[in-house]
Amino acid sequence: MLDPQLLRKDLESVKARLATRKFELDADLFTQLENERKQLQAGTEELQAKRNQLAKAIGMKKGKGEDASAVMAQVAGIGDELKASAERLEAIQAELQSMVLGIPNLPQDDVPVGPDETANVEVRRWGTPKAYEFAVKDHVDLGTPMGLDFDTGALLSGARFVFLRGAVARL
Repeated sequence: MLDPQLLRKDLESVKARLATRKFELDADLFTQLENERKQLQAGTEELQAKRNQLAKAIGMKKGKGEDASAVMAQVAGIGDELKASAERLEAIQAELQSMVLGIPNLPQDDVPVGPDETANVEVRRWGTPKAYEFAVKDHVDLGTPMGLDFDTGALLSGARFVFLRGAVARL
């Protein structure tokens, strides 16, 4: 996950670096949500401060033996506003969190930019690939006869999920 501070401080640079990965960051939406979050957070803090101030006033009035019901009604009204504001703030923070979690990592500045994976540059290779006297099979070809059901898994929950059936499920 990218640092939210980096997004707040240098959004255009992040957007440009993500464009090299063919990822389009909705900077306008992020800015709108961030501004709304700031306003709601400031408003919530102001309401909390006002409620605390009124709570002290209630204590002082009760200490003097005065009627504090009007101030208590104000505190109750502020409590309702505070609850609504806190719920909205939580929803916006969740939306921002979801948005930030969907952003891929930033590429290094020295990474070459190409149109697709064919433009990738091999930096180094460790060892040599083994040569086999038979045709090498991938996990799909090996797993399907054993009970790995890739098609149903992809239908139910999307790519990169597999159902286990038969003996492999009992394993």
